[in-house]
Amino acid sequence: MSTDDELVERVRTLRAQGCTPKQIARTVGVPAARVTTLVRAMAAEQAAANPHRLVGCWVSPRWSGGLTVTGHPEWPDVDFDQSELHGGLANIVVARQERRDRVTVCAYLVDTYCLGLKNTLGPRSMAAGDLDPFVAFYFDAHSEPPLPVGLELVQHLVFGGIEYARGLGFEPHPDIDLVAEHLGEWTPPSAITFGRHGQPLYVQGPRDNAASITATLNRTIGKGNYHYVLQTNV
Repeated sequence: MSTDDELVERVRTLRAQGCTPKQIARTVGVPAARVTTLVRAMAAEQAAANPHRLVGCWVSPRWSGGLTVTGHPEWPDVDFDQSELHGGLANIVVARQERRDRVTVCAYLVDTYCLGLKNTLGPRSMAAGDLDPFVAFYFDAHSEPPLPVGLELVQHLVFGGIEYARGLGFEPHPDIDLVAEHLGEWTPPSAITFGRHGQPLYVQGPRDNAASITATLNRTIGKGNYHYVLQTNV
């Protein structure tokens, strides 16, 4: 092994241990600028080798309002005060590595009480430095910051919500094929019991055809087997 190869391996090992470039430079006795160049090259190689690496997932606070979660006490916000009012909507953002210094982002809006996947965004490519501002903007309507979560929770929310809504007669947003791959493979069933306290609750949105939705619910599960909150009389 050449001297340069030995240096690269030492830098790689120390970097894996969490050392900063300055700390590595002091340890191996070379200029910090050279170590920084090597670290950047290693990061580029890793991004090229694994371009779809998960960068992060975020979900809106109080996503579990009215839901029951089985077997995942580690998921955040599964135990907040369930007596508080909640609209049954969960906003989700998932970011993956696209290439060096760029990420690809998809966003999802899930109606956890009835309609499943209502809306999607992406895939949207952006500079890695723009990710944090995008996440802050996307969740700006919430009074609390978004929750960093694992991919598993997101899969159970999105795919589980789609499965639940299909059982009520509703298909997911038509762009599901564009954003599904971003979530990876998922094995049902979902650990989440959808519906408010286990029963469908339709809360009319501003662009909903409420008459069509309630007609579907009447056909699939029957009158009296769901609740609803309408903006106008149907």
